[in-house]
Amino acid sequence: MGRWSDRAGMALSLTAVLAGGACSRPAPPGAGDAARPASADTPAATAPAAQGAPGASTATRPNSTDAPVLHDFETRVKEYAALHDKLEATLPKLPKEATPQQIDSHQRAFARLVQEARAGATAGSIFTPDVKAVVQQLMAQVFGGRDGAALKASIMDENPGPIKLTINGRYPDTVPLSTVPPQVLQGLPRLPDALEFRFIGRHLILMDEHAHLIIDVIENVLPS
Repeated sequence: MGRWSDRAGMALSLTAVLAGGACSRPAPPGAGDAARPASADTPAATAPAAQGAPGASTATRPNSTDAPVLHDFETRVKEYAALHDKLEATLPKLPKEATPQQIDSHQRAFARLVQEARAGATAGSIFTPDVKAVVQQLMAQVFGGRDGAALKASIMDENPGPIKLTINGRYPDTVPLSTVPPQVLQGLPRLPDALEFRFIGRHLILMDEHAHLIIDVIENVLPS
């Protein structure tokens, strides 16, 4: 579907259980990812890992005992997505052929609305401790497999490295976005279109690509 983020610019996408998809490098708020996390309303995914890709044999999924934790996460993400939609609807729509400057101004205006609505937001508001534990266990399984080293190398090849992370803060415009391979996304809950997973250094962030904001973070999920 056509997204305003495809027009130009600079912005960038955890909810129903398990998905496959690959995030791409930033273009304007999330220019067409080859495959991305799907809707929060979609049931658990069954798509297999990319054939022959690094880490394909290590892809895994949370077990059934994690279902209540993931359901809680899904609920939190849906609540954020509802806030996102409500706030974005208050802004004037961008023209069909918007310039990069218009897109940037729209994005920053939207970011201010989100920041005001989530004033005081802290790490763990969406990635709760229970969700963090599930994700960390998943990452340990994925990267502990026989292809784990190659998979990590593919992530770190584009990884911007450690930067200061601020919840509800803008992702730095000068810092590129690393790819999140399908083998990793396959075990993570699906996200609405406006949200993305990204790695920064060893940390996994949840990003609102329309607002270019860091919504939450789990630190040190990649093996050292």
